Amino acid sequence: MPAIVFDLDGTLVDTESQWDVVRRALAREAGIPWPEGATQAMMGMSTPEWGAYLAEVVGFPYGPEESARRTIAGMVEHYREGVALLPGALDAVHRMAERYPLAIASSSPRLLIDTFLDVMGLTDVIRVSVSTEEVERGKPAPDGFLRACDLLGVAPTAAVAVEDSTNGIASALAAGMAVVVVPPHFHPPSAEVLSLTTVIDSLDDLTHELVDGITPAAT
Repeated sequence: MPAIVFDLDGTLVDTESQWDVVRRALAREAGIPWPEGATQAMMGMSTPEWGAYLAEVVGFPYGPEESARRTIAGMVEHYREGVALLPGALDAVHRMAERYPLAIASSSPRLLIDTFLDVMGLTDVIRVSVSTEEVERGKPAPDGFLRACDLLGVAPTAAVAVEDSTNGIASALAAGMAVVVVPPHFHPPSAEVLSLTTVIDSLDDLTHELVDGITPAAT
């Protein structure tokens, strides 16, 4: 039986742009210009990685840990105002749970993952969650997806990753997983990257038939 491992930001929750808003606001407060390419570079990084990037590359004056803390505090405030689910997200999770074990492998901090699961009533639906701050390397390295598959007790080749970002796709492919992508309007992956995946228009198109058709272990 296949397993499904969802990304969170940009896949289930419309927060990729909000991370950018929070970080850019902190940069403005510090009087620092936002470097070209910084947004894309941090997509998929673990918390320690993007905290270091903000301090060392963007130039935040707080140090890596404080840069991360201030950013996460801004995101927690955003979550408390209401989780902005992407179209079809909740239905897709429940639909997949009817047949497959589910996990989340996200670059979000543990606090935000747990807040999402609690607010959306999914703590008993999604069996496993992994933050890449809990593994050695963030996306595009495969560590988070590999850990999720391990906790689910399935081989990565029997699992499907549901992703949106270039780094997330690279991470799942490096883990040996099939990848389903809903390309975002916010910094979508290139056509070359998408050619390595199964592209759907929305999570409404994530069906049992689709999953079974792209997981060799299931056929």
